[in-house]
Amino acid sequence: MQNLTLVYKIGDEILKSENMQREKRFIQHANVSTYEHSVNVARMSLVVAQILRAKVDKVSLIRGALLHDFFLYDWHDKTAMPKAHAYLHPLIAYDNAKKEFKLNAIEKNIIQAHMFPISIVMPKYRESWIVVLADKVCAIQEVISNLKVRASVSILKSAQFYPVII
Repeated sequence: MQNLTLVYKIGDEILKSENMQREKRFIQHANVSTYEHSVNVARMSLVVAQILRAKVDKVSLIRGALLHDFFLYDWHDKTAMPKAHAYLHPLIAYDNAKKEFKLNAIEKNIIQAHMFPISIVMPKYRESWIVVLADKVCAIQEVISNLKVRASVSILKSAQFYPVII
């Protein structure tokens, strides 16, 4: 809970921005919005930093994590996205973020390098490497969580219930 509070405190300007609010309408993984995913990645980045006992710039870590997927389109809509979304969206996210927010070198690198090893830009900072890892962990959690729900619903739908005769 403490990490989530810190994310909302440090990320207040970003989270309240009009474009970040738009991200609530875009699905990132399974049934998780891009907004929720970004908050999850920021929180998980703090957890990873704590586990590793890494000395990090928490402000840059949180801000970069919140903006890592700031590409502002529904990547499931093939007409709205570039053909190479996986490779290009970090650069698009950075381009959008720098128009709205003053970014430092760490935040810039976090956004541009978060898709390592398939990204065009290499992670240069401890914070960047942490967000790379946190993003992967969150993506897996979000997809698996949805699969569990879908499997449970499927089992319930296929179950045959028999009346109990007393």
